[in-house]
Amino acid sequence: MKWNNQELRQPMRDRSLIYIGLLVFLAVITLPFTYNLVGGMPESMPELELPENETQCVEPTEFMRSSHMQLLLDWRENMVRENIRTYTANDGRTFNIGLTNTCLAQCHASKADFCDRCHNYAGVQNPYCWDCHIDPEQIQRSAR
Repeated sequence: MKWNNQELRQPMRDRSLIYIGLLVFLAVITLPFTYNLVGGMPESMPELELPENETQCVEPTEFMRSSHMQLLLDWRENMVRENIRTYTANDGRTFNIGLTNTCLAQCHASKADFCDRCHNYAGVQNPYCWDCHIDPEQIQRSAR
């Protein structure tokens, strides 16, 4: 088989295209990581204030950070389907079940200062809690 010079040079041209393709591939794959490093997320979690008369929420802080939505879903199921209206926490304290009447009325008076700060930090947009519940601050504003 006889080889000419053009056939020998062809792999050299392909090599540069392969390198360019690999660089583009690596740039696309690492884009989410570099975005978060450069400025995607705030450096630290927002500092949330507990109510003046309480030392902790319904459950410990770590549980509430990771599982508060499941707790609220369980409350909804217990209230609507089982007619269970009180919740007993792991430490024995009891609470009336309800997002608006318990969490926001007794402990965290401001949805904007409490719920929205964490949801904005975590990138949660429009949680469906507010499809049924009304922000107590909106009730007060509309009453004026």
